[in-house]
Amino acid sequence: MAELISKFEALGLSADKAKEAAANKKLAPTLDSLITSTGQTEFTKPTGMLIYTLATTATKDKTPHADYIARAIVAGRIASTEQLGAATKFCAKNDPSAEETAFDESCGVGVVVSDEEIAASVQGAIDGFKESLTKERYRALGKVLGAVKKLPELRWADSGKVKAEYDAQILALLGPKDERDTPAAAKAAAASPAPKAAAAAANAAEPNKWKPASLENMFASGDISRLHKPGENPQIKPELTKEHLAATKGSVITRFPPEPNGFLHIGHAKAINVNFGYAKTHGGICNLRYDDTNPEAEEQEYVDSILETIRWLGFEPHNIFYSSDYFHQLFDLAVKLTEKGLAYVCHCTGDELEAQRGGKERGPRYACKHRDRPVSESLAEFQKMKEGRYASGEAILRMKMDIQSDNTMMWDTVAYRILYASHHRTGTEWCIYPTYDFTHCLCDSFENITHSMCTKEFFMSRESYYWLCDAVEVYKPVQWEYGRLNVTKTLLSKRKQLELRDKGFVRALDDPRLFTLPALRRRGVPALAINAFVRELGVTTADPVIDVVRLDNHIRDCLGEIAPRIMAATHPLRVVLENLPEDHFEEIEMSYKPNDDSFGTYTVPFTRVLYIDSSDFREVDSADYYRLAPNKSVGLQGISRAITCTKVLRNADGSIAELVCRIEPDGAQAKPKTFIQWIADCPKLGSPVRLDEVRVYNPLFKHDNPKDSSEVPGGWLSDVNQDSLVVVKGAIADVGLWDWIKRYAATEAGRKELDQHNVENVRFQFKRVGYFALDKDTVLAPADIESGQIGSSKLIMNRIVTLKEDPKKGSA
Repeated sequence: MAELISKFEALGLSADKAKEAAANKKLAPTLDSLITSTGQTEFTKPTGMLIYTLATTATKDKTPHADYIARAIVAGRIASTEQLGAATKFCAKNDPSAEETAFDESCGVGVVVSDEEIAASVQGAIDGFKESLTKERYRALGKVLGAVKKLPELRWADSGKVKAEYDAQILALLGPKDERDTPAAAKAAAASPAPKAAAAAANAAEPNKWKPASLENMFASGDISRLHKPGENPQIKPELTKEHLAATKGSVITRFPPEPNGFLHIGHAKAINVNFGYAKTHGGICNLRYDDTNPEAEEQEYVDSILETIRWLGFEPHNIFYSSDYFHQLFDLAVKLTEKGLAYVCHCTGDELEAQRGGKERGPRYACKHRDRPVSESLAEFQKMKEGRYASGEAILRMKMDIQSDNTMMWDTVAYRILYASHHRTGTEWCIYPTYDFTHCLCDSFENITHSMCTKEFFMSRESYYWLCDAVEVYKPVQWEYGRLNVTKTLLSKRKQLELRDKGFVRALDDPRLFTLPALRRRGVPALAINAFVRELGVTTADPVIDVVRLDNHIRDCLGEIAPRIMAATHPLRVVLENLPEDHFEEIEMSYKPNDDSFGTYTVPFTRVLYIDSSDFREVDSADYYRLAPNKSVGLQGISRAITCTKVLRNADGSIAELVCRIEPDGAQAKPKTFIQWIADCPKLGSPVRLDEVRVYNPLFKHDNPKDSSEVPGGWLSDVNQDSLVVVKGAIADVGLWDWIKRYAATEAGRKELDQHNVENVRFQFKRVGYFALDKDTVLAPADIESGQIGSSKLIMNRIVTLKEDPKKGSA
């Protein structure tokens, strides 16, 4: 191990990276072999990194001449990742030693692109987008950069120089970023006087002016921008390529293949954007395929939720398939594999299987005693399995692969097992079910998938994926892996989420503290914000753990565009204006969103008795505090006159019962530094609107990674934040809340959503407090919406996210 680490460090890898590579049983021998083939022991870092990249992507069938490529790298003939990709592709079909000139031409060996040629090509590409650049400015950069990267004359140019020239020309054309390049400013500039009633509510509920990062930008750079074209992947028989191209007409076909055994989570939002987005940006199609091969774990509830979630994110499957659609074809191919002597029925126990694979000590591996049984015997035994003549666990069908391979996925993995459970679609027709490792690649083949994209934990499965397709002689798609998405302060494991629910830490799998997509939707998080988040991150082979703060920022940016503003008090404090008459009544017009007329206005009453939030009052004043205090004045939002606190009345226990204040005449004082929110006591107009509950959600866990035993020695459950949910009773809001719900219900889209009880689209900014949405536990009586009175309705609101704090504000 020490010798390998030293060897790998000579490539330019860090000590930790070299140690990690040496411990990788698949990567280490490949990288060691490539280094040996070069005949060198010392490397420049660029050369070493290219050899390392070659080792991480090389496979026996796709890279048969990897040693040749490694020597070409050391000789300086291959000097960039673009050339390395071309070299790999060339060697998959040709012998570079016999066709060296063709290799050099295909890989751009010796091609030099001058700075002048780079500048001219970049200028030409930008000129083709001038109209959209002028209109969309920096929001159009993704598609422009994508076009530059696809220029054939720049294929072998220094990518760093190309990017630098591109940035310089864009800056010269557009100038530095300004207010036109922010979503809020872009919407304000584009807004025209809009109707202030029902249409305004509909437009705000379904915004079309706030645009997240584009799909084009998501696929404009990195390895995913250089994937193969349909038909370029080699097949075991040439006619398979012809049949594939005849069926697809050269179009991109992807698929999203979830198992319906739970709700989708934030990581799946990335997978959905990758699969559906890649197809969309390349003019292709994406199918939804339910991987329903485990009847013990699958439920119709999850089947329905998955499709609903995909549509919620803004995508529509071209076709909806199930792995179970292919059960008969899969069985026939399992028989074919067995007939070819490449599968056998095994009766070993779980302990025996583990021992054959080296046991816990990773000792020598050896073949199962059933591995070489006659083909006819395995066929007969497989038929017995199908007929239910064995109990669950008594027999399995295994693929005869390579038990001595460095790849664990080649250790005669299981193709079929016995499960006596009713399937949600096929009932009890089958008692044997194919495994993921047998099913996945063959279903991809049946559907002519051109790009089978999955996360990196399936990297080891790529070899077995290709092996099986070739073994049964069917079209072989290309598997490509990318880094999965993880977020701090949460756990995405279905098993752990079920444990949290079953032990009472959360109420359900759509509890807004979780990061399942139904949970985020229930909390009130807009789908647009989730798409913006995952698209901004792009698609790389790294496995990032992203600070949840970044997601929160996207949520705020989106809600800042779409949420109307109202006044609310989560902890109301009664205020009596002593110098107004008992029956004082005014109507004050308030804007749902200042500086954006499209949201419209609403009218609130102003009376002698008001409520403010208790956080806006302090008995002990200080120089850095600008809100209400004894003998101190503060402004009221929407009112030109200030109020001054003259007396504090207390309850028997000493707590504050109410404040007695004086309203000042217009112009009597200088303009207040702060204006606080208020809600009038006017029952005849339904003010205040009383909220049954306000659920304030905080992170479910105390640490970024609850599974980190160094920070959480008591185990991940001990890290649960006991204050992750604070339920506030007695909160109130102004009548704009009911008015907005009424307007929303008057739109076709709003009425449809409310009929389906999708109330999470009813969102508000409680001024100076945060963003909130109706929870599905809300009860909305149609008569109450019409009248504006609370009646039998029950309003429960979830805090979606806090507001950004202004450091200049005085603390409450």
